[in-house]
Amino acid sequence: MAIIEKAPAKVNLGLDIVGRRSDGYHDLSMIMVSVDLNDYITVSEIDDNAIIVESNNHKMPLNDKNDVFKAAKLIREAYHISSGVKIELQKSIPICAGLGGGSTDAAATIRALNQLWQLHLSKQEMVAIGLEIGTDVPYCLEAGCAFVSGKGEIVEHLDHHPSAWVVLVKPDFGISTRTIFPEIDCQTISRVDIASLKEAILTGNYKQMIANMGNSLEDITIKRKPFIQKIKQRMLSCGADVALMSGSGPTVFALCQSEKKANRIVNSMRGFCNEVYKVRML
Repeated sequence: MAIIEKAPAKVNLGLDIVGRRSDGYHDLSMIMVSVDLNDYITVSEIDDNAIIVESNNHKMPLNDKNDVFKAAKLIREAYHISSGVKIELQKSIPICAGLGGGSTDAAATIRALNQLWQLHLSKQEMVAIGLEIGTDVPYCLEAGCAFVSGKGEIVEHLDHHPSAWVVLVKPDFGISTRTIFPEIDCQTISRVDIASLKEAILTGNYKQMIANMGNSLEDITIKRKPFIQKIKQRMLSCGADVALMSGSGPTVFALCQSEKKANRIVNSMRGFCNEVYKVRML
């Protein structure tokens, strides 16, 4: 029997760094939303007592450096699973892009193995496993539109989210989140009013939402990679309602209520960067 799970990418409509925690992590305040750019995870039992990961993307590690492998290993050890598993990872989400690709793949693997091995895991049990892999995994377990706080483990799903076209532009370099967070100075970093952003989303006020979107990590990543700012400026000059870096970057996304405007941005950006996607929010 094979179990297939969809793993959607995410963008951060707002990302605020609240402060540094005693455990070395940062307290975050974020609004995240899933977009229709998906990886797919297929899991199936094998006779060998092993974890085998295969992928269509040759850049993916297929060992314990892969979040999918980590998820399977954690579950097998925690619940004393003796059977082996083959995990096929069909990648469409760019790697090291700020779109949550590794986290959403890990979350899909947890959901899929919960079914395959009939573990009947509670939400809290899956969150606990996810947190051992990455702070975005708890959100990715259910995805959608959500307010996320703590170090990522507190997820409040929002019933409303904006209806808009999303244009994603990934430059030809990646950014490792782990290299960005040590550079955060909580005294000087720019702040984002997540409370006002959340209120705008819940009341369906698109204009107010746009006005309150922001990403505290932009200053750090753009200082390292100024090309990100050029992408933002080009998108805005093409008529984007807003252009913002997602996560720790380097992907920049634009929101447009008009598909015609989104198409204009896509056409302009395709001559500027190789990876350009037009998607919808899920």
